[in-house]
Amino acid sequence: MIEQPVSNQMSFGVVSGRAAAGTTRVIVRVGPRVVADKPLRQRPFQLRIQLPTGESTVQIVMVSAAGRRSSVIVPRVIGASPALPRPHAPRNDPLLSREIRRLTQSFAGTSAVYIENLATGAGASWNARATFPAASSIKLAIAVTALARTDGTPAAGSTLDRLLRQMLTFSDNAAANATERYFGGSTSGGSALVNSLMRSIGLVDTEMYGGYTLDSFGSPPRALAGPIPLRVDSQPSWGYGKKTSAYDLAALLRAVWLAGGGKGPLRTAEPGFSATDARYLLYLLAHVRDPGKLDREVGRIPGVRVLHKAGWINDARHDNGIVFWSGGAYVVSVMTYRAAGVGVSSDVLAGRVASAALRRFRG
Repeated sequence: MIEQPVSNQMSFGVVSGRAAAGTTRVIVRVGPRVVADKPLRQRPFQLRIQLPTGESTVQIVMVSAAGRRSSVIVPRVIGASPALPRPHAPRNDPLLSREIRRLTQSFAGTSAVYIENLATGAGASWNARATFPAASSIKLAIAVTALARTDGTPAAGSTLDRLLRQMLTFSDNAAANATERYFGGSTSGGSALVNSLMRSIGLVDTEMYGGYTLDSFGSPPRALAGPIPLRVDSQPSWGYGKKTSAYDLAALLRAVWLAGGGKGPLRTAEPGFSATDARYLLYLLAHVRDPGKLDREVGRIPGVRVLHKAGWINDARHDNGIVFWSGGAYVVSVMTYRAAGVGVSSDVLAGRVASAALRRFRG
């Protein structure tokens, strides 16, 4: 019986399960390559392997003392960074902070950024607690709430699996509304549960405000070492509706990442959101079809992968994601607003911010 990895999920390199009686050796292949060949002294087993950041097929082969073999093939597995997720205290990186301020000042409108290295806690921010029209960016929160309030991780092809794939991969508004009705009875009921989940993990800048319409889609302070700043430096004036902040978006995605390793605020406050739910959701986000934003520059680098969820309306454009490579991962959220309308310049800013963070964290 193989517990990890699982098809249609992200893997942190853990191979675990229970071998048949008489098994003396376990061999793990990723594609054609043997990545582990270990003696087995007891039936429960767990080992660590290095997976590529792309999608792979993992084969686990069990060998008996007499040389008999049996195997399990696990297709559609996405590898993450080699370290298991664990919490780190956020700390400001002054060099990255200066670069982020320089980039945000080049945008002709209001912007906000939050970055955090998931392996060290180092990061940077600008205007991270200002609230912006959320658009589709908080469909991630709908997905987390749906998984937290339903039993078991959705099976491939199930109703909830189809809805989440449509809502996240294609940012479908009808699927978002149907997902809220699935776990909340109505879009207003679902929205109330989304808001409750966000508050349960300490995120107070986000308001869901019902379903989606079906026809749309001063001198800065000196950067100092210490916690990553959580301030409102420039609050856009835009009225009422679905709202969120760069910090809330990034913190929610960081919580999903940590939950994939069985840790963090989601696992504590929302026991219905399991580690397998988190790894399933991360897998879906790695297949979002919305290129040219956070992945605008880093997505062209071999071995680098971006999983993300963007949102946009006429006057606001955002992206929130995790950039990971074989040596680490970081969460990055970039939000923009301009009353006269936003466009490609927002995507360019997101791409430049993600690229600056990758250069800093990879050294």
